Amino acid sequence: MVGSHAKHSHLLAHQGGWDEILLVAGPIVIVIALLALVKRRVERAAAEHEIARGSSPSGDADSDLT
Repeated sequence: MVGSHAKHSHLLAHQGGWDEILLVAGPIVIVIALLALVKRRVERAAAEHEIARGSSPSGDADSDLT
């Protein structure tokens, strides 16, 4: 059993740096994806709010004056 454990222990050893990169890059990618999702939802909600108010979703205040 010890031989089997020693044989697989190299899987947990240092992998040349790529595993550490994943430990840093993984959370960064998740945060960026969540921010993009939230931004898309906020922009969609703002556009729906502008449409509901009856003005243009572009936010151009001068178009309401004509």
